[in-house]
Amino acid sequence: MKIIRVTATPLNVPLHIKLVGVDKTSSLSGCYVEVETDTGLIGHGLTGITEEEVIAQIVNSIAGPAIVGDDPLAHERLWDKLYWTLMPRGQTGYAAHALAAIDVALWDIKGKAFGQPVWRLLGGAHPKVPVYATYGFGFFDREQLAAAAKLWVSQGFRRLKMTVGNEALKKRDTHPIMDAIREDAARVRAVREAVGPDVELFIDANCNLDLYHATKLAEMVKPYGISFFEEPLTQNDAQAMAQLRRASGIPLACGQNEGLAFRFRDLFLAQAIDYAQPNAIITGGYSQCVKIAGMASAFNVSIANGGAWGFHNMHLQAGVSNGTLVEHHYLAVEMCRQIFTGLPEPKDGYFTMSEAPGLGFEPNRDAIREIAKLPLSGGKGKG
Repeated sequence: MKIIRVTATPLNVPLHIKLVGVDKTSSLSGCYVEVETDTGLIGHGLTGITEEEVIAQIVNSIAGPAIVGDDPLAHERLWDKLYWTLMPRGQTGYAAHALAAIDVALWDIKGKAFGQPVWRLLGGAHPKVPVYATYGFGFFDREQLAAAAKLWVSQGFRRLKMTVGNEALKKRDTHPIMDAIREDAARVRAVREAVGPDVELFIDANCNLDLYHATKLAEMVKPYGISFFEEPLTQNDAQAMAQLRRASGIPLACGQNEGLAFRFRDLFLAQAIDYAQPNAIITGGYSQCVKIAGMASAFNVSIANGGAWGFHNMHLQAGVSNGTLVEHHYLAVEMCRQIFTGLPEPKDGYFTMSEAPGLGFEPNRDAIREIAKLPLSGGKGKG
């Protein structure tokens, strides 16, 4: 079996958010990738939280041509080849995203070739995986946020995540960081009061705080029972994360945007995190993520899905023994529903893993073609 075609399509998917008093339009971007073989098997991959047009150019002009003619089942050899093609001096960023999208597509092919779901090929550890809902975005005001929390609980979710930080470091010249984290603390309190003591709460600063303000925020929200604080610090600074972990006593998580495994090694050695969050569609695909999971296991650290795209990441969490949570990110889920068919639905806070081969869902190519024709608008989301 040989690869005969690799193509990437940049997408900016329009979204209409209408719930708990919010009625707004937005969009979310990603890059869809297909790998076709001479046997007719086609695998599909995706990447997000990046500039989709750049990734498409990398795949179509550099990465794709580099692997045409190769064996799609030799994922280790292909990963190494693409590493030396795209980031031979340890660069990550766009290159890691492009490699991830291709690697996911190759694993989809492998599953279809062997008639097995990806999660089983990765180890088959967990036929059911717990889900948390990311619902708490900055466009909700405090009252809407509490109402949205109750809405998701009514839909069967017992684990909820909300954003904090509100681009605090980026906006510090016009909006004092202390003001931002005081409002964050009030929002966390409002959610806890709305859902009661038995629902797990997670917060995510998206790398928008420094050590001092992240520590202050952790002090403010600790009474409300935070199950983990995700990406609290700019640049996922391993030493600063370790200091925050010791000072706060709140479990920490990060890693969704790291492109190479050595960054996780540094986090483990610093004893900086309680959950490692390699993201299959960002962190070099399944081929690298399963190695990071193995490294985490050596440090007795669990992995969890952060950075959205749960339909792809559920395979990693279900595949490895130290896999735990899958993220059901409201905006990313709505995007995926527009471009894929056969997506699973969580029930009672869990995904039951499918036995369908490969990823278990397929692209809606007509929808992808239509969306790709739409003009790109300003203010698009990255996930």
